[in-house]
Amino acid sequence: MTEQDVASAPTTVTLVFTDLEGSTRLLNALRDAYGPLLEDYHELISRVYTSHGATQLDQAGDGLFYSFSSARRAVAAATDAQLEMARHEWPGGSVVRARIGIHTGEATSRRTGFVGMDVHRAARIASSGHGGQILLSQVTHDLVVADLPAEVTLTDLGEHCLKDLAQPEHLHQIAVDGLPTAFPPLKSLVTLPNNLPRYLSTFVGRREDVAEVRELVVEAPLVTLTGPGGVGKTRLCLQVAAELLETFADGAWLIELETLSDASLVAQQVAVGLGLVEAPDADSRDSVMGFLRGRELLLILDNCEHVIEATAQLANTLLRSCPGLRILATSREPLGIAGEHLYPVRSLSVPDERRRATAASVAGSEAVSLFVERAQAVDPQFQLVDQNAGAIVEICQRLDGIPLAIELAAARVRALSAQQIAERLDDRFRLLTGGSRTVMPRHQTLRAAIDWSFDLLPNTERKVLWRLSVFAGPFSLDAADAVAAGPDVEQYEVVDHLTRLLEKSLVNRQADHYRLLETVRGLARERSLESGESESAFERHR
Repeated sequence: MTEQDVASAPTTVTLVFTDLEGSTRLLNALRDAYGPLLEDYHELISRVYTSHGATQLDQAGDGLFYSFSSARRAVAAATDAQLEMARHEWPGGSVVRARIGIHTGEATSRRTGFVGMDVHRAARIASSGHGGQILLSQVTHDLVVADLPAEVTLTDLGEHCLKDLAQPEHLHQIAVDGLPTAFPPLKSLVTLPNNLPRYLSTFVGRREDVAEVRELVVEAPLVTLTGPGGVGKTRLCLQVAAELLETFADGAWLIELETLSDASLVAQQVAVGLGLVEAPDADSRDSVMGFLRGRELLLILDNCEHVIEATAQLANTLLRSCPGLRILATSREPLGIAGEHLYPVRSLSVPDERRRATAASVAGSEAVSLFVERAQAVDPQFQLVDQNAGAIVEICQRLDGIPLAIELAAARVRALSAQQIAERLDDRFRLLTGGSRTVMPRHQTLRAAIDWSFDLLPNTERKVLWRLSVFAGPFSLDAADAVAAGPDVEQYEVVDHLTRLLEKSLVNRQADHYRLLETVRGLARERSLESGESESAFERHR
């Protein structure tokens, strides 16, 4: 084992997340006085926690993250912190309460801080609580239950499904003499109104995306996540919805449009997703509008591209009539209505290096992290090491950081090494198959995911895309004009078709140039050869 490997070996620690309840409310109420309040809070927590031997790992606004060498010290620090906060005189006489989550587990030290599922678990435990509340995981409970001070007792709160955790978490509450012990139900996926699915795999990366989309949803009536097939629009959308769940009094509701073949049934599908029982002769649009009017609710319209016009019309009608409604949509292209805010979903971050890649240098990459985590799900012995780091980076680079493609590639480690997978990516559409049997067919293979986008294109746009696939790298608008123009497509029309392909996430713009993702280009090249467009396009390219 190298010195680098030892430095990043998992360590068992007790992790404590602390943040303020209603920090936005406090900021709005106190304005300039909020800064001094936040400073007081930081100083108080730091003083109490460090007196118990804690190490501060991170902070973001009112969110503070500490580690302790023992669970007992963590519990003592948390109880002392709540007592100190209750006694403290806060600026402006404000009522300031913190929620604290404690979990003991393994975390790996990286240049960017501690990482690992147990870090996420501690954060999720804290976010499910209320101001003044201290929550423990079952693991931490078992370590401290036999050695608690007389003034501290534990209350069993049972199992709860928390955001982004595959398995339910058994939680316990610390009760301290002199502090409140009665709190509302925990903010778990069970207690808050919603029909969000429970994912059995973890959410990897995209923390900046989640934060940005959350802010947009609060500000804009309609936010549409756009991007190519397999880039993870739905997963990001549902992660944001889960994190915003407590913000909407009437919850978050997922409407899956993927299986809908008749655009006239969009309103009816929404009614079904909301659990509305309609009379046989009822108008679904009126039923949905009547239900949503007066409610504070997040409506998620997933996979809109094949019923885009009907979905846009319904969204426009609902948003004009229901002031408490927010809509979060996923689509290959914009809905195109007033008030829409677009958020193009990027591919996962991929390291630049390949030949000199080491496990330590690429571990912070979102794409590499996803590959390793999904590979370990099918082969628990799989590890990111210096010997395979370069091959994993090559896989992620050649697959454009597209999550679906990376997950399908990772599933192949049951039979192939990372190097063997990388060597076979020239035939990626045969290699990257075998996705989950429980998802839609177009998410079971890479070819099916891209084909879905191609099949939705009008014939002329399809021809332009086939012709543009002759470019192996970036190309200018003049070059696109020269190559894509031909039979059935006038040169002056190319820019309009190129714009629509951009909107549908099949072409990317990079400053003054354009580029097809390698995965899109590969299948478009196949289709170009089959259609007979290839030879004449290559002639114009030359």
